[in-house]
Amino acid sequence: MAVLKNKEENWDEIKDGVFRKIVYLEHIMTVMIEFRNGHWSQPEPYHSHPHEQTCYIAKGEIVLYCEGEPDQHLTEGDMFYIPSGIKHTIRVDSPIVRLIDSFTPIREDFL
Repeated sequence: MAVLKNKEENWDEIKDGVFRKIVYLEHIMTVMIEFRNGHWSQPEPYHSHPHEQTCYIAKGEIVLYCEGEPDQHLTEGDMFYIPSGIKHTIRVDSPIVRLIDSFTPIREDFL
């Protein structure tokens, strides 16, 4: 069993102001990502991936943009899912945002 304690400062900085922690098994991955560079004036570029994704907004506010859907303002406690292959992105709408993402299959590109 792997344990990743939240109190430990073991964040990986993946780009300026964006930090990530990951736990995973063979078929599922959970990613905690924290944006410490918010209020963004623009969303990130759209992207898609073959993985199914669920997301829980643990802290802060975002706007979710998802292909074929109306834009959604989401706050702490809200959740969303993204089917495989659907283009999507977010805009960070608060100083700090923490998201808890789950992916299946695992995101090899995150390892």
